Amino acid sequence: MSKSGRRVSAAAAVLGISALALAACGAAPTDSGKSSSGSAAPKIDYTACMVSDEGGFDDRSFNQASFEGLKAAEKDLGVTTKSAESNSKTEMKPNIESMVSAKCNIVVTAGFNIGDATKEAALKYPDTNFAIVDFGYEDRPANVRTLSYKTDEAAFLAGYAAAAYSKTGKVGTFGGAEIPTVTIFMEGFLEGVNYYNEKKGKDVKVVGWGDSKSFVNNFSDANKARQISDNMIADGVDVIMPVAGPLGQSAVDAVNESSNGEDAVVWVDTDGYEYAKNGKAVVLTSVLKKMGETVEESIKSGVDKTFKGEDYMGTLENGGVDIAPFHDFSSKVPSELQGEIDQLRKDIIAGTVKVGK
Repeated sequence: MSKSGRRVSAAAAVLGISALALAACGAAPTDSGKSSSGSAAPKIDYTACMVSDEGGFDDRSFNQASFEGLKAAEKDLGVTTKSAESNSKTEMKPNIESMVSAKCNIVVTAGFNIGDATKEAALKYPDTNFAIVDFGYEDRPANVRTLSYKTDEAAFLAGYAAAAYSKTGKVGTFGGAEIPTVTIFMEGFLEGVNYYNEKKGKDVKVVGWGDSKSFVNNFSDANKARQISDNMIADGVDVIMPVAGPLGQSAVDAVNESSNGEDAVVWVDTDGYEYAKNGKAVVLTSVLKKMGETVEESIKSGVDKTFKGEDYMGTLENGGVDIAPFHDFSSKVPSELQGEIDQLRKDIIAGTVKVGK
């Protein structure tokens, strides 16, 4: 979640004796010296750490996807991993400090809220590598790799699909907070709906972004997210795209309980068909950010001693963003529409269809 159009979903982690002094100020770090089950690489002398944004590593969204990249590196590369969950903004700085104190070779952080603390630590500790998910800097420190994503490109495809799927002519979206890494989804979604209207001579409306804006104003108030979702459904919205981390579950619950068998959700960050609780019956598609893959790549570059400060941008062209399969909705999405979306993806990559301002 960044200024200047960049996004970051950051997670940094740490443990060790030296971290204990700071544990009272932040989440107690967790050490994971063993790899997950299955064939694993031999252990090597390299420690990769991660600190979460608010929401924790089980948020079914960007924190969890980033954390899975850390665990994949543990299994595939043989690194030792350490992690700390931030329950509030005040815990982020001490969590990062505790990682550095634990001699982490690379510290990965996740999200807009942790951007300033990550930059401060990177400047203070120039010999430690840092990567930050969903955030970008105009004056990036030399030891930081930013991991950002043009999610508006993928959200454009989802908006087109949602508009085509809608039976009521109304689709909706709401955000956790009005920050760039959230609104880029909403803007891309709106542009996709508008493009569908232009090409098909339709007038599908978007509730929650554009003329009106819907935000929870945090990523923790599930009751408010549920109220927004219920109000949209009552207003005739039959496809909702929540861009609110774990609060997306409130939209899934609302659509499941609407019980008409037609309303749907567009999930974000991860594949909601797999990640959202009871999502299989209602998730039309998902706007994907390949955060786990880019986190693991960043750690691998440290292991290979090729790490350098740079700005990575995930796009449709390089596979850093996309939409998920339609899964159980495939029978409700005509092959003609799927073909149109495939062509639209190619057109965005070629630049013949422009996304973003």
